[in-house]
Amino acid sequence: MTALLLPEIGRLHETGERWTPYQLLGSSGAVVEPVQVFFTELQAEDKPASTIRSYGMDLLRWWRFLWALDIEWNRATRTDARDFSRWMQVANKPQRLHWRHRRAGYTAETAPQTVRKKIAGTPNAITGKPSPGPRYAARTRAHCETVLRTFYDFHLAEGTGPIINPFPLGRSRGSGRANAHHLPGQPFQRERGGRYRPTVPKRAPRRIPDEMFNAPFAALRHHRDRALLAFLGLQCGPGRGTPH
Repeated sequence: MTALLLPEIGRLHETGERWTPYQLLGSSGAVVEPVQVFFTELQAEDKPASTIRSYGMDLLRWWRFLWALDIEWNRATRTDARDFSRWMQVANKPQRLHWRHRRAGYTAETAPQTVRKKIAGTPNAITGKPSPGPRYAARTRAHCETVLRTFYDFHLAEGTGPIINPFPLGRSRGSGRANAHHLPGQPFQRERGGRYRPTVPKRAPRRIPDEMFNAPFAALRHHRDRALLAFLGLQCGPGRGTPH
């Protein structure tokens, strides 16, 4: 499983149309109908196009996994879902080929390797956000599990998918919703969703160094602007419409 390489076939196509903003295309260029029906449902639920794109990228990854193992989407079992979840834990993210290398005729295997300036996980000096690593982050894997479980739940309800969702709920949850027997006045319990959903670590609060925070004040020339910045914070966009 660690040596499995997903084929670079299929793509998520942006149509530019409001009615169908995105389409998942197979290796032949044909629309993957089960995904397109799901996209229609998401749009009916008033999900923005950015959400449909996010869901589409996770579904494309799952479809490529199924294509690599020659498995039909409606024949996928919980063993396949479990293997996919394990694969995302240990596999490296695919490296996109730079357009200059692609124009020169390189492939992903023959392209010159670029040297990373930062070690994976190094926090940004200003925002504190860690740099991306070579493997899929827990937050990415958790989002993917939720998307695929929702996708199969939809087709299960429509009667167009497998009779069992390959991505089940956690054993402690069974088939019920989270906090189904919550008592008023009692705190909500943290119940795990999907069985193959990873634990997402809590993010450290975003922060910036004091010298970077003071830099905008030093750049302003008027006390009024400094007062607005101190009152509204660094996100001072709403203050642009403040009357004089």
